[in-house]
Amino acid sequence: MTWFGGFGFLQSRLVSLSSSASRERSAGRTMAATEAGASTAPETKLSGVKQALISLSDKTGLADLGNGLQRLGFSIISTGGTASSLEAAGVNVTKVEEITHFPEMLDGRVKTLHPSIHGGILARRDQEHHLKALNEHGIGTFDVVVVNLYPFYNKVTSGAISFEDGIENIDIGGPTLIRAAAKNHKDVLVVVDHNDYPSLLAYLEGKQDDQNFRRMLAWKAFEHVASYDSAVSEWLWKQSNKGDTFPPSFTVPLSLKSTLRYGENPHQKAAFYGDKSLSLVNSGGIATAIQHHGKEMSYNNYLDADAAWNCVSEFDKPTCVVVKHTNPCGVASRQDILEAYRLAVKADPVSAFGGIVAFNTTIDEDLAKEIREFRSPTDGQTRMFYEIVVAPGYTEKGLEVLKGKSKTLRILEAKRSGKGMLSLRQVNGGWLAQESDDLTPEDITFTKMSDRAPEDSELSDAKFAWLCVKHVKSNAIVIAKCRITACLGSGQPNRRESLRIAFQKAGEEAKGAALASDAFFPFAWNDAVEEACQSGIAVIAQPGGSIRDNDAVDCCNKYGVSLLFTGVRHFRH
Repeated sequence: MTWFGGFGFLQSRLVSLSSSASRERSAGRTMAATEAGASTAPETKLSGVKQALISLSDKTGLADLGNGLQRLGFSIISTGGTASSLEAAGVNVTKVEEITHFPEMLDGRVKTLHPSIHGGILARRDQEHHLKALNEHGIGTFDVVVVNLYPFYNKVTSGAISFEDGIENIDIGGPTLIRAAAKNHKDVLVVVDHNDYPSLLAYLEGKQDDQNFRRMLAWKAFEHVASYDSAVSEWLWKQSNKGDTFPPSFTVPLSLKSTLRYGENPHQKAAFYGDKSLSLVNSGGIATAIQHHGKEMSYNNYLDADAAWNCVSEFDKPTCVVVKHTNPCGVASRQDILEAYRLAVKADPVSAFGGIVAFNTTIDEDLAKEIREFRSPTDGQTRMFYEIVVAPGYTEKGLEVLKGKSKTLRILEAKRSGKGMLSLRQVNGGWLAQESDDLTPEDITFTKMSDRAPEDSELSDAKFAWLCVKHVKSNAIVIAKCRITACLGSGQPNRRESLRIAFQKAGEEAKGAALASDAFFPFAWNDAVEEACQSGIAVIAQPGGSIRDNDAVDCCNKYGVSLLFTGVRHFRH
């Protein structure tokens, strides 16, 4: 659904019956008309004046709107601060209490829930008995309702807030007015977004009767309220069910950020939506990244940039990650980020060409120059080409230099991805929800299963490879040495094939390296484990859990290879 965050609105008012004075005035007018021989058919408006109800928390554009409506002959009905702002802008205003004949009460909780307001909004102008009922009770109709809601979203995401304060910021009267006007959109124009004020005035000035325009405003109004309610629902669930990750039902408030050129393929239409769930506030990630330069992002760009950024955000030491088609093809960690960049590209320069490069450090002038001028290790001549560079920040000079690499290079600045997020994935007819895979080597135990214990450097490489492998599509194998990926095997239907692809790329680099597998090896002898041992691997890190784990232990012992069980699987489909 579309999100219209940060709006606020007037509080509600409730009166069960209209005043007797209103009924007496209505009866007097009807009697006078009958005595004069006039028709007793109900009038469309008792006052003969078009009425607009305005009550806003966000008063952006209010003065222009009020003056525009007044110029078009509208009588403005308003409350509280909105009325004061309109009067200050030179707009004549009738207070809501002059219509309801009832004062605001209960600390402002009750204001507009009154038949004199909602009757004038909900009455159908093509139903004679509706208009007759309005006349009987002295109620005028409303042609325009302009409302936005209490800034609940901003309030509960601005920092520490008490439960009581959160409750008081839940709007009641505003959503009721919006829904009423949207339901009766054939007769009432409802506006919830200040960006729509100019088109509203143009529509009224042109005296148009475009029902599609009215329907679009009504759709936007219902989406506005639905998104607002989803924020309230999410907040209340977290306040009441702190230990339960999965509510019985929930709504994801989405807002269109951009229409994309196409989807994964040119024949597929696509768009990008931002998620305004409370849980994602300040969570970082590619969705909230700032694009400083380059062509507009494509569908595949978003997927690849997300994969690269999620991977590089895992590392504490200066690290560079190169991604192609959502799989890492080179990862390197070094104190010198320039060296890390060169080594990450060197890991698989063919795949790196046309890929996405991500850093977890600020890109300064020196690094920008290296990215701009670095030649492919395959021939030492071809300047490396990338679709996207993403980093947590850029120096002024670094950004200037990097922009000079290419007019099309997309340069993104992103905040570090948050942890503890709920991961959603669509299947036909439903959605899968799971906790994000946030475990790091520091969260688990690497248990020695073999006779030989790994040396410190080997254990460090095993942890590095294990952290990389969870970002590789299953079946996944990562071979690493000196905190550099020597090669990766990904996405094969069987683990042995992924392992063979990895060794084919690694060559002699595999000797003395660490190997990490995203899941256990079902077979050892004459299979993946023995092939790894025969290829010179020094240490293997895998989850364990196979009924043939002892075969893996015996095989590693035969070849003098260290075997570590992590107890944690890292499938990625």
